[in-house]
Order: sequence, then C-alpha cells, then structure tokens
Amino acid sequence: MLTSTTIQRRQSEIRQTLAELASKETPSEDETRQMDALDTEYRSNESRYRAALIAEDTERREAGAELESKEDRDFAALIDKFELRQAALFLDEGRQMNGATAEVTQELRNQGGYRGVPVPWQALEVRVGETVAAGTPDPVRTMSTIDRLFPDSVASRMGASMVNIGVGEVEWPVTTGGAVVGWATSETGNVAGPTAYETVDRPLAPDHTLGVQMRVTRKALKQSGAALESAIRRDMNRAMAAEMDRVVFLGAGATGEPLGVIAGAGTYGITSTPVDAAATWGAVRSAIVTFMTDHAAGGPDSVRLLLRPEIWDGMDDLISGISISEWDRLSARVRNIVLTSNALAAPTGSPSESTALLSTSVGGVPPIFVGTWGAVDLIRDIYSDSASGGLRLTALATMDVTISRTEQLQILTGLQ
Repeated sequence: MLTSTTIQRRQSEIRQTLAELASKETPSEDETRQMDALDTEYRSNESRYRAALIAEDTERREAGAELESKEDRDFAALIDKFELRQAALFLDEGRQMNGATAEVTQELRNQGGYRGVPVPWQALEVRVGETVAAGTPDPVRTMSTIDRLFPDSVASRMGASMVNIGVGEVEWPVTTGGAVVGWATSETGNVAGPTAYETVDRPLAPDHTLGVQMRVTRKALKQSGAALESAIRRDMNRAMAAEMDRVVFLGAGATGEPLGVIAGAGTYGITSTPVDAAATWGAVRSAIVTFMTDHAAGGPDSVRLLLRPEIWDGMDDLISGISISEWDRLSARVRNIVLTSNALAAPTGSPSESTALLSTSVGGVPPIFVGTWGAVDLIRDIYSDSASGGLRLTALATMDVTISRTEQLQILTGLQ
C-alpha cells in the first residue's frame, strides 16, 4: 500500500477520535492529554503526507517514462525485423505476411489509412551487414518523436531534424519580439515602455507528396529470393534520400515541391550575403561573426558549412608565398563542412559562381525541420506489367520543410 494512503487512513481515524472527544463537555485529564497528542500527530502527519505525495509523484513519472520508452523500444525492435520482401510478395502474389512484418503493418494501418502496404521509414535504412557503397555511415537512432534521416544525408549533417507526424499539421511558434530592458533616466522617470510579445508560426503541412516507382521483373522475383529485400530497400533509400535532400535546400515551393531553405530564403527571411569574389576563409569568417553577434553561435566549432565540391577545388590551391591554402585555413577552424553536388545548384556564369549555406543549432533547437506523415505507402500497379508477369511498385511519401529561427541560417552567394 502507498505511504500516502496509509497516512490518509490514519488521519481519518484521528479525526473520528477527536470528534468523539470534542463532543464531551467535561473531558477528563486523560482525554485532554489524548486530544493534545492526537492533534500533534495530526499536524505531523500533514507534513509527512505532502512529502509522500511528492515522492510518489516522482516515482509515477519515472515509471511512466520507463513504460513509454519501453513501448517505443519494443516497436523499434519490431521495425528492425521488418522485411520489404514480404511486402513485395504480398503485393505480387498475395502471400500472407507473418511475424514482425505483419505486426508492424497492422499497427501502422490502425494509425492511418493506406491504399497499399505501409512501410515504416526506418525500414528503408541500410542495415548492418549489407553490401553498400563505401563511405555510407550507419543510421543514427534519435528520440522516439523525431525520426531518423537516411544514411549519408546532407540534411541531417547540416543539423536538420526529421519529425514524423501522424495526422494533421504541426507548427512551431518562434519568438520575434518581446521584453525590452531600459534604465530610468531620472528619479521620477519611467523605464522602457512595454512591447508586444510577438511570434511567427513555422508550419509543416501535408501538402507535398513524393513518389518513387520501381519495376521488378518476374525473373528477379523468382531468382533473387531473400536478396530482393536488400535490393528494393537500397533502391528506395537512394532515390528518396537524394530527392529529399535536394528539396530541403532547393525545393521550388511550386509544382508539388516544398519550399527549400535556399530557394525560399527571401520568403523565410534568411540573411543572404553576396560575396562576388573568390571563396576565402575571410568570407566565411564574416558570416560566422554575424552568427555570433546574433547570439546564435559561440564560435566556428558550432557552425556547419555546406559547399559545392568545386569550391573545395578552388580553395585548395596554395596561397602565393606561403605553404597553406584557403581550404587549410577554413577547415582548421570550421570542423563541420559538408560537400554536396545534390543539395546545392551547380556553379554558373563566368567566372563560375556558387552558393554556400551556414547553419547552427541553438539550445537544442535545430535550424531546419523536415516533416514526414505516417509511413511510406507501398502500392502495386496491377496493369502496367501484367503481360510480362512483372511487379510495378509505387512508394508514396508525404513531406514538408520549414525552418526555426532565421538567425540560425545564412547564405553566401557569388562564391567564385
């Protein structure tokens, strides 16, 4: 029995006894001493009761958190055993799914509607022991409410967080105006006047659907066997990861694409500084100084830098008269440099010019949010390849992009 319950019952007994003693007009000395003792015990129990409630509330929270995380871990363990091969065979020949794959599919169906077979995002990750291209890192597991990005993802390396949403929209209110500090100019003068506490909403809406189509021949279905599992996952992984990385930064905000960070800099209000000169450490340093004056970063170690490989090629030439390059100066101070040919547009003009993006996380808040809704919907096209006995699969994923604070992002243009 809980300590608080025991104390509460004892308090009821004391109140009942005191009520009987208080009803007597002329209590004896023993009864008077008994009332004093009971009154002292009652007041002491009140303090013990409050302390017991605090202790038990802490225990309940810890137990609840453990149960909640245990449920997440159990479901994550099932997803680790999810087999895309079973989903493909179910769509191709109607073979029933079993084991962890069937349990995960049923759970996802209970959470939302799908025309085909729901496939959890984690199932698209490349698993340990599979033969993949060199240099692909292992997936990183994060908090239960914030899902994982794909291996080698540029967006994740630039500090973006993927948020998985069941249904509806999600938005983050970001403070843009608030308290003002000021001194009274005289003995009777007023301090700084009050200002409105203002916010701007950063919404994620399920308005953008990404589709991936795969064609599996009859020979592959009969010949590959269990190898089909890793082959389909790698194809879906690479196709979706590449396109998602591209739209996070270059999405046009039209023709079905979400609005990317660089393409939508003007809409988001992100600072864009034209360099219009050769890429140097000095240009990046000036942008980092802006981060520091905006209280977004404490130094270059907390800044991430996204560059085209061509910029690295141009910066790695030795500076005249000394045995180091601009790249050596940059990489010695900025530890998190990401090179990409997919998330940044190719250089144009003469001399060719490119764009760079700087980002930083502040107080655990990422600069970019990538929202995905539910799971990947895997649907079979029963008509297109019916004559050859092949399997045509379409994977549909709903996603959106938004930023948090504009001070956590900067763009440099005209890097030659």
